[in-house]
Amino acid sequence: MKHITYIHENKDWTEWQWSDKKLLPLVSRVRILQGHLLGKLLTIGFDLNVEAQLDAVTLEIIKTSEIEGETLNNEQVRSSVARHLGLDNASMPTTTR
Repeated sequence: MKHITYIHENKDWTEWQWSDKKLLPLVSRVRILQGHLLGKLLTIGFDLNVEAQLDAVTLEIIKTSEIEGETLNNEQVRSSVARHLGLDNASMPTTTR
C-alpha cells in the first residue's frame, strides 16, 4: 500500500505555504465539475445523502482498521454498513460473518 505523507509529518510543516493564484483555479474547476456530476446524479434519482452516509461510514471503518493494523474487505464492510443502515443491498456481496 502506498504511504501517504500528511502535512504534519514534514519537518517544516509549520511553515507550509501554498499559492492561491495556482490553487484557486484548480479548486474552482473541480467545484464546477462536481456540480455537473451532482446534477446528473439527481436527474437519475440517485439518493446522494444515503450514498454519502454509506461511503463516509465505510471509509471511516476501513481507515480505522488500517490504523490498528487490520485490513478489511471494502465491499464486505460496505455491505455490512448498508445492512445496518437498513438499505437495500441486494447487489452488494454478503459478509462472511
